[in-house]
Amino acid sequence: MLNQVLLTNANVPGYEGLQKVDIDDKGRIKNIISIDKNTREETKKPTLDIKGEWISLGGLDLQINGGLGLAFPDLKKKDLPQLEQICNFLWQQGVDGFLPTIVTTSVAKIHRSLSVIAEFMTHQKEQQLTAKILGVHLEGPFLNYKKRGAHPSEYLLPLTVETVEQVLGNYSEIIKIITLAPELDSNNDAIAYIHSLGITVSLGHSLATAEQAKAAFTLGASMVTHAFNAMPSLHHRQPGLLGAAIINPDVYCGLIADGNHVCPTMVKILLKASNYDRGVFLVSDALAPIGLPDGVYPWDTREITVTNGTARLADGTLSGTTLPLLTGVKNLVEWGICDLEKAIALATESPRKAIALSSLKVGQPAQFIRWHWNENQQNLTWTRLNLGN
Repeated sequence: MLNQVLLTNANVPGYEGLQKVDIDDKGRIKNIISIDKNTREETKKPTLDIKGEWISLGGLDLQINGGLGLAFPDLKKKDLPQLEQICNFLWQQGVDGFLPTIVTTSVAKIHRSLSVIAEFMTHQKEQQLTAKILGVHLEGPFLNYKKRGAHPSEYLLPLTVETVEQVLGNYSEIIKIITLAPELDSNNDAIAYIHSLGITVSLGHSLATAEQAKAAFTLGASMVTHAFNAMPSLHHRQPGLLGAAIINPDVYCGLIADGNHVCPTMVKILLKASNYDRGVFLVSDALAPIGLPDGVYPWDTREITVTNGTARLADGTLSGTTLPLLTGVKNLVEWGICDLEKAIALATESPRKAIALSSLKVGQPAQFIRWHWNENQQNLTWTRLNLGN
């Protein structure tokens, strides 16, 4: 185990050329130094040669619905130990932090899950090597019935300030994102109210026109949930919600890069339209069976069948994946859509920017992923660097 170490010959997202990364005795980044400017610098610290490979922070998953068989809408106080196990599992999958996502269900169940998560968050320790819960993503219940997808219709609610207050209860401080259909905000006050609470408004499960989406962005919405899915397709005369989002430099779009939710060609179109480094971040949208083998699993009162990491309801409705977040990075590189730096940033830097968290910089804990690209096999893998922090 290394501590107070100097990493050298490292490629780092957002930095040009090879870098030295100086880590202090508290396991934090002390400095990031271009090797070109300091080639003769000597140090008595232990040195780890990264050999030109890329290092990054771990991923941030802003949309994940459960893990190890436990769905976040089903959380009870007795599940606190399993919630800790999920955090440990996600850390092993390269995730530094995540937003447990609560899909449409009863208000009582939402509040029960929020109470468990709030209790869990009070005991998290910053330096502990586990994925941190950063808050909650409420995906619903303010969704368009016709674009509800796998969300149960009986729990959908109208979008008003009153119903928002009812759903938030006493837990608004831990809620980071709410996915909603903006066309439901008929009084033009609910989106502004949610934004005023410091909660990110994400548009999704929606039939909104481009004009309705633009109005929502003006009111404070700044995100789109799983781009292309549960919304109208891009059309040359009707760009819709997604078209309005793509051309807005202040809006971030979540993207599931599993090859099933969105065709790789459309992934490339979205990323090229966004210049690869603005406005897009990867999510897993993973369901409770992530970490378990393929098979049939309970999902609220229904069942989902997981095959090769893709989950569907009995009628064939796509309901999510069981693939980890960093699989998306691997896919983008191996599909030839992104170079390694851009793909890494989409899972590590972009989601942090989307919710106004710091990206890789001096002062942060030095909890790094090291990426390995095998040119002969055209294969991407990664490992966590063990620096003793």
